[in-house]
Amino acid sequence: MESLCGVLVFLLLAAGLPLQAAKRFRDVLGHEQYPDHMREHNQLRGWSSDENEWDEQLYPVWRRGEGRWKDSWEGGRVQAALTSDSPALVGSNITFVVNLVFPRCQKEDANGNIVYERNCRSDLELASDLCVYNWTAGADDEDWEDSTSQGQHLRFPDRKPFPRPHGRKKWNFVYVFHTLGQYFQKLGRCSARVSINTVNLTVGPQVMEVIVFRRHGRAYIPISKVKDVYVITDQIPIFVTMYQKNDRNSSDETFLRDLPIFFDVLIHDPSHFLNYSAISYKWNFGDNTGLFVSNNHTLNHTYVLNGTFNFNLTVQTAVPGPCPSPTPSPSSSTSPSPASSPSPTLSTPSPSLMPTGYKSMELSDISNENCRINRYGYFRATITIVDGILEVNIIQVADVPMPTPQPDDSLMDFIVTCKGATPTEACTIISDPTCQIAQNRVCSPVAVDELCLLSVRRAFNGSGTYCVNFTLGDDASLALTSTLISIPGKDLDSPLRTVNGVLISIGCLAMFVTMVTILLYKKHKTYKPIGNCTRNVVKGKGLSVFLSHAKAPFFRGDQEKDPLLQDKPWML
Repeated sequence: MESLCGVLVFLLLAAGLPLQAAKRFRDVLGHEQYPDHMREHNQLRGWSSDENEWDEQLYPVWRRGEGRWKDSWEGGRVQAALTSDSPALVGSNITFVVNLVFPRCQKEDANGNIVYERNCRSDLELASDLCVYNWTAGADDEDWEDSTSQGQHLRFPDRKPFPRPHGRKKWNFVYVFHTLGQYFQKLGRCSARVSINTVNLTVGPQVMEVIVFRRHGRAYIPISKVKDVYVITDQIPIFVTMYQKNDRNSSDETFLRDLPIFFDVLIHDPSHFLNYSAISYKWNFGDNTGLFVSNNHTLNHTYVLNGTFNFNLTVQTAVPGPCPSPTPSPSSSTSPSPASSPSPTLSTPSPSLMPTGYKSMELSDISNENCRINRYGYFRATITIVDGILEVNIIQVADVPMPTPQPDDSLMDFIVTCKGATPTEACTIISDPTCQIAQNRVCSPVAVDELCLLSVRRAFNGSGTYCVNFTLGDDASLALTSTLISIPGKDLDSPLRTVNGVLISIGCLAMFVTMVTILLYKKHKTYKPIGNCTRNVVKGKGLSVFLSHAKAPFFRGDQEKDPLLQDKPWML
């Protein structure tokens, strides 16, 4: 009997039949075991059930934390980063992207090989661009012509053959995505992308897990695992940005009275599912100004009173959806089970998500022709309105005279006025003429009266054109204004200029004194009788006449003192 059992075991081993149950995808992927009712989902297009068997001989299975993971990659561990464009509206597409992060100094080259980056690590002492893994080497190209070899290792974990490459191979890794009890296999390089249509998915958070394998001869070994949570929703994902001029901090939802607040609605729709849907926006600002309905995603509103207001926005659109089943008669209608998921054709806004002030949201009837369903998105915020600085103006700019000339600095006085709340601080930024490159910044507390009139003195280093920015602020607001000013060059009355001017004046005075001295000398020199020489008489008389004409403009009042008019014996 024992010999018969031994023979049976030998026959089973010879036949290649496993003595234990083969691993399935659900055993390899997804360590969290979900109840059966949570694993029942509609079939994803192109995906397979994780009840299929896993080829453990070609794709070994390593437990989490096992030591072999450390040796799965040369030079360190490979990290996988998984992202998605979640949340996704039911009916739209959601996209997942996996990027591999290699150890330091490793990268993927144009051919898909993993190489060391040039001049990244000196301690490697390796030639530049030395391959870590050369995927293009080997005889894999011929494997596609060998049907026997192709059946052995050119296949996925569920034994389905790889798609035949177009031209030279560009894949180096095998990615296996797993979610909702289903899996999807894909070849890729250092990045892989997968999209899913969510038309029949259950609303709520779900988990996507990815395991990555690399080629290792004629087998594949795991190098990284990663998982991430994504969300399917039946409400339009919206985000609202609020902006107001002079508001100091827009994120605190505190804004200023008598200035418009700009609202901009951003709909998260990366797959462009709503591109051809008419979208309406219902605005309620909570200040008894009524309900505004528009098809524009932007709007501005001004609060004229201080206080706290409940702002509510409802976005509505009609999107393709499943056609409704015939409405049951009242007698045969039954209330749905609390555990069942609501049908999208009957989805209504949750009371907890209803904007304040709305009694109910009426869903429009679904068209029998288009089978479209209304979807809604909601945004609610509590807005606080306070007083703030509304406006700043520069009303006067004046040069400051300095008692002693300064070779570098010039002082300017600015008279600044404001409207609204009283500022508590003032900042001045002096920049280049383009107002882009700041050269000097000065901030200081200020005490301003109710008229909000402020005098600010600032120094400028040298001549030129400057952009001057004035900012007045308090706890809630910041108001600013800018101006361009031109600082002229230094006046001609500089020390050097003054010295030159003095020297020129002294020179002119010296020439004048010399001329006067000559004239006086001629006037008071000793008289000599005229001889018989005709030449001397003519020459002396000519010079005397010239000097008389020259000194006449200066000594007009002294002509009566001329010796020719005096009673001298020699004049006779």
